[in-house]
Amino acid sequence: MNAGRDTRRVGEYSDPAAASEPIRRVPVFAIVAMALLMMSVDSTIVATALHSLQHGLHTSINWAGWTITAYSLGFVLMLPISGRLSERYGHRLVFLGSVGAFTAASLLCGLAENIFVLIALRALQAAGGAGLTPSATGIVVDHFGAARDRAVSLFGSIFPIGAMIGPVFGGLFVTYWSWRGVFFVNVPIGIAVAVLTLCYVPRDTPRTKQTHFEMDAAGMTLLGGGLLAGMLAVSFLGEEQAQLWSPAFALALMVAIVALRIFVHHINRSASPFIAPRLIYGAGFGPVNLINMVYGGITTGAMVLIPLYATNRYGFDAFDSGALLIPQGAAAIVVSVAAALALRRTGYRLPLYIGGMSVATGMLLLAVSPVAGMPPYAWLAGAAFLIGAGRGALNPASRNAGLQLAPEHSSILAALRTASLQIGSISSVSIVTAILASSHDPSRTQAWVYAMVALLLVAALPLVSRVPEYHGSW
Repeated sequence: MNAGRDTRRVGEYSDPAAASEPIRRVPVFAIVAMALLMMSVDSTIVATALHSLQHGLHTSINWAGWTITAYSLGFVLMLPISGRLSERYGHRLVFLGSVGAFTAASLLCGLAENIFVLIALRALQAAGGAGLTPSATGIVVDHFGAARDRAVSLFGSIFPIGAMIGPVFGGLFVTYWSWRGVFFVNVPIGIAVAVLTLCYVPRDTPRTKQTHFEMDAAGMTLLGGGLLAGMLAVSFLGEEQAQLWSPAFALALMVAIVALRIFVHHINRSASPFIAPRLIYGAGFGPVNLINMVYGGITTGAMVLIPLYATNRYGFDAFDSGALLIPQGAAAIVVSVAAALALRRTGYRLPLYIGGMSVATGMLLLAVSPVAGMPPYAWLAGAAFLIGAGRGALNPASRNAGLQLAPEHSSILAALRTASLQIGSISSVSIVTAILASSHDPSRTQAWVYAMVALLLVAALPLVSRVPEYHGSW
């Protein structure tokens, strides 16, 4: 049950009982939750301002869309690096640095007068946002003692809230102010989070100097290059008229495969690897990472496309189709909190099985026609609710399963989890949109896509049996 603790390095993990400063858990959790909410809102709020942004900066919709692509790419690339930095220099320090970078970049984004400058600033903003989840997780693991499992579990209820309120605030800003408001709103929140962090979050325990510690520049370069090439490949696949045999797609994919293969070889031979191999594909860790990618990332990608599906198949307008995501988000929040409170009794595998089957059932219901007498909107809303409930059941268990094995690597594990979600989501959206772009009947094709996703989720359920079981606090 405690695999991984015997390999901790001096200075990488401190016993919560040894903390030099007392901690007030409620304010600290509220602070990190506010930062995570700010980040999650930003992942959806910009999409609502694309049209206004396009006209405000006198650019094309393609370049305006790159403000989202650049954020996603920068976020994925910086996650592992930020996790490593958090372990090396301290969770509080990296949390403050991330909040500062995110806030400053948000201010500059709102002041940008050129689309290319804005795209570059969005990448910088992503670099700051990428450090929030790993460092916030590290703060909780280091200082919350026996309550850390429940605190980490409750993170899963924050992101659905951000995903729901982001489009609402984005619409309000664009309607009554300007597209610049979607960036300016982060500034007062970021300043408040930074000030409260200085007041309430204990200073990092001094790290014992490590003679052989290295940042492993070669590993960072290989991983960053591989992820960048892979994200460019799947992003290109999402463009109109993109083909699997296109030279640009094939070249990017080949670079990604080669770079990541060399990265795996490197970390297995390096004395001080950027990421320990066992944290990626070792016993227990590998199944957890795959579950996060399949049930978290791919499911997220499929959910993002529900409004498009509702419009194409049933003719719903933009408001009604977008509102279908509200039942999903509400169910995810409620069930996530309940699952977090029950996790010590249920263990990890039971909620993973239940959540996986619930998500698969919801996907299948999206694919098939409504039963006789039921309005299509109610049918789709019910399917979305099932998916949200399943994701709520999955979240606490999937977050804790890896962390419990190696809390001394909490920041890197949190970064790997988020990266798995992002990679799964971006890949699924790009592949599905490429399939739809070449289809003569997009609504029917997307229905088959949801059926295939449901089949994939059921086929992946045996992975749950490979997740180390655990009951109680850790």
